[in-house]
Amino acid sequence: MSDLLIDVTDGIATLTMNRPDARNALSLEMRGGMHTFLDEHENDDSVRCVVIKGAGEHFMAGGDVKSFAQMAQEQEPDELRRHFLRRIHDLHGFISAMRRFPKPIVASVRGAAAGAGVSLAAACDLIISSEDAFYTLAYCHIGISPDGSATYALPRMVGVKKAMEMVLLGDRLSAQDMADAGLVNMVVPDADLDAETAKLAGRLAKGPTRAYGHAKRLMWSSVNNQLEHQLQLEAEAFADCAGGHDFREGVTAFVEKRRPEFTGS
Repeated sequence: MSDLLIDVTDGIATLTMNRPDARNALSLEMRGGMHTFLDEHENDDSVRCVVIKGAGEHFMAGGDVKSFAQMAQEQEPDELRRHFLRRIHDLHGFISAMRRFPKPIVASVRGAAAGAGVSLAAACDLIISSEDAFYTLAYCHIGISPDGSATYALPRMVGVKKAMEMVLLGDRLSAQDMADAGLVNMVVPDADLDAETAKLAGRLAKGPTRAYGHAKRLMWSSVNNQLEHQLQLEAEAFADCAGGHDFREGVTAFVEKRRPEFTGS
């Protein structure tokens, strides 16, 4: 059975990490499949929103530590360094693809989001979480430092001190803790997670996709840009949206006092 299940329905692509017996620990097939999907559908108008979730009771419990332990026993230190340097660069290529992807990406989190699971969720544009979910940057418990852009995203989202606490202590934090800190957008009862995720994704899939793509790029790039550069990017994005169908439809619907019907163009 595939480590990654893909479904595209009504403009929503649902990518389900499918290793429930291993708490969906990240495999090469899983990561590679998600990366390939984003690359192949970046300009596919039939995909207007992506949801990333885990099969079973958990989102994703980080890397496959059992395979790490086996490699640590079988490989010399220099060989391990080379192996993981290649592996992490591949993971980071996927994270960069998520940031480039011009449509909203939603993490739907239940159960454990641990290690790279936190990194993956943080790289998504929105996180909707069941109230019973927990988050832990557990890297310190296996003597390793974070990857997957966690050290870039978390200080900007939750603040340096909170991010440092998460990295150095590796404690479990609740979904509400993470919502209060600014990482999680929405916390819902566990029984309602799938329905609320579908509602959120449906709303995004019916929205102004071109405008979303520009807004996403502007938001993620703003943390590194000077004001004048950011203002120029905003002007260019606004002008490009103004030339599209959804802008004409949006302003016309506003004047006519009706809901707009966006096509994503």
